[in-house]
Formats: sequence, C-alpha cells, structure tokens
Amino acid sequence: MRRLLLPTFAFLSLAAAAQAADASARVTLKGPKGEPVADAVVSLIPLDQPAPPAAPAGRAEVAQEDEQYQPYLTIVRTGTTVEFPNRDRIQHHLYSVSDAKKFEKPLYAPGAHESVTFDRPGVVTLGCNIHDWMVAYIVVVETPWFGRSGADGAAAVSAPAGRYRIEVWHPRLIDAKTRRPAPPLQREVTLGADGWSEEIALPLAPDRRIRRAPADKSSRY
Repeated sequence: MRRLLLPTFAFLSLAAAAQAADASARVTLKGPKGEPVADAVVSLIPLDQPAPPAAPAGRAEVAQEDEQYQPYLTIVRTGTTVEFPNRDRIQHHLYSVSDAKKFEKPLYAPGAHESVTFDRPGVVTLGCNIHDWMVAYIVVVETPWFGRSGADGAAAVSAPAGRYRIEVWHPRLIDAKTRRPAPPLQREVTLGADGWSEEIALPLAPDRRIRRAPADKSSRY
C-alpha cells in the first residue's frame, strides 16, 4: 500500500508546486477623468518561455436579448465557436466586417440561433443591419492568460512567473494625439513571486452607445 501512495503523493506535490509558481498581474484602468474603466481586455503574451499549447475547441455564447448583444464584450481563445441565440420576439441580422472574421448571418427568427467559429486572433465587431444600436465585441486571443476589467476598473491575470508582453485593449481606446482608434496598449512586464501591479490611464473616446432600442423602432420588426 505504501508503494502505491508515494508516487501519488509525489504527483500531488508537484502539481501543488506548479500551481504555487503562478504569479498575478493586476492592472487598475482609469479613464481620462480618473474614472474606472470596465470592459477592457488584459492579456499576457510570454516572451521567454515556449508558446502555450493550442486550446481545445471551446464554446461561448453571445445572445440577442432586449435588442442588445449580451454580453457587450466576450474574450475567447482561437478556435472557439460562439453561439448566437435570438431570445427576442423580433428578427435579427448578424454580421461582421472585421479582418479577424468576416461573416454574415441573414435575418433569423425568434428562438433560432446561429454559430460562428473564430479561427484567427483579433478584434471582431458585431452588428445588426436592422438595429444599428446593436454593437458588441469578440476579442480572440492565442494566449490562455487573459482577463477583463470589472466595474472597478481592475483586472487580474494569473500566469507562471516570467517575462511577458501585457496588452490592454478597450472598444473606445484611441491615440491621444490623433484621436483615432488605437491598437492595444503594450508594455513588457516581469512576473515574479510577488506578482506585478500598476495603474494605467487609458485615452478613450466618449461613450456614445445607445444602450436600449427606442420604443418606436422596436415595434417595427
């Protein structure tokens, strides 16, 4: 009996040590007026270690509900299939013209659903041809180390100790000089046993989203 337990104990010890080796990268994101920034994507790309293995085929969901896409922001790994159920009482039209994934799903009825597999990294903007206020984002990443900022502007990502490029992206991120949409903010960080943390100010365009459909429009379709 003792011979059987020793290898198991050793395996558990190694697993615990590997888990303990993970460190945390924590960022607190602030907007132009010092306000917390929610719905930002924070990802870690390793610089001095082998690339992480490809993710197994995953699934996620972005629903059409209350004439909005729910949720507004979704982060998935490359190869993930996203389901788009229509939970409204009206038809919807789903499309993207983004370089990372171009597709179109013509009008489909309440209770129906469509699905799309996202096989390239990048930002995908979702729209609906008959409801212009319906906008959402799917961010496709190749790293398993990513997170999303909450209402307090904080996001934490745990990863093995080492050197990383940290990337921060938000749908309203702009270049501070040109005021045009900007690529992810990038910087190099080193995760040690104590982790890493920083407050980052993001230049953002004004939030001009219409969060709910006007009543007169919602009755037309």
